[in-house]
Amino acid sequence: MQQDPRPVPQWLKSALDLGPALLFFVVYLWLQDTVITVAGTEYDGFIIVTALFIPILLAAILVSWKLTGKLSRIQIFTMIMVVVFGGLTVWFNDERFFKMKTTIVYAFFAGVLGIGLLLGQSWLKSLMGEMLPMKQEGWMIITRRIAIAFGVMAVANEIVWRTQSDQFWVTFETFALPAFLFVTFMSQAKVIERYSLSETSETDAG
Repeated sequence: MQQDPRPVPQWLKSALDLGPALLFFVVYLWLQDTVITVAGTEYDGFIIVTALFIPILLAAILVSWKLTGKLSRIQIFTMIMVVVFGGLTVWFNDERFFKMKTTIVYAFFAGVLGIGLLLGQSWLKSLMGEMLPMKQEGWMIITRRIAIAFGVMAVANEIVWRTQSDQFWVTFETFALPAFLFVTFMSQAKVIERYSLSETSETDAG
């Protein structure tokens, strides 16, 4: 039986959501020049940090589940992608798998939202509708913009990891991409205000 979500302090929720990625960044800066040899195979800092990141992320998601009693589809999908592509990165000693993971995740989100739009639906609403009561027209506008943003992020990640250094990509993936997505969401304030059901209800009542 699925439990109802339990309230969690915002600072703790943010720590669980953002902590693993920030730890990846910090530990990478610390170990980027490190090389270890296991069974005759050399592993550089990127591979080492990736191997450490997988259990850290799983632990954060497990703690989140224990605290709230619920896991979102995004958390489950992210966990699967990190385990699969992080595992491939370590197994084949090839950092490209982990870097491509980010492209695939954002492309997947763009594709899913795009399919929903083609079907005349906002699947973003199914994830956030309870937090943002809004007319369907507003959800369609925001979903279209977020889908485009995810597509841009997928393309940008693909360009950066193929043309820039590991350190640049780690910084870009940790800070630039989340910041771009955050700004994209925040820039929808006027749409949310215009199509808000609460605003509409107050206007109609007046």
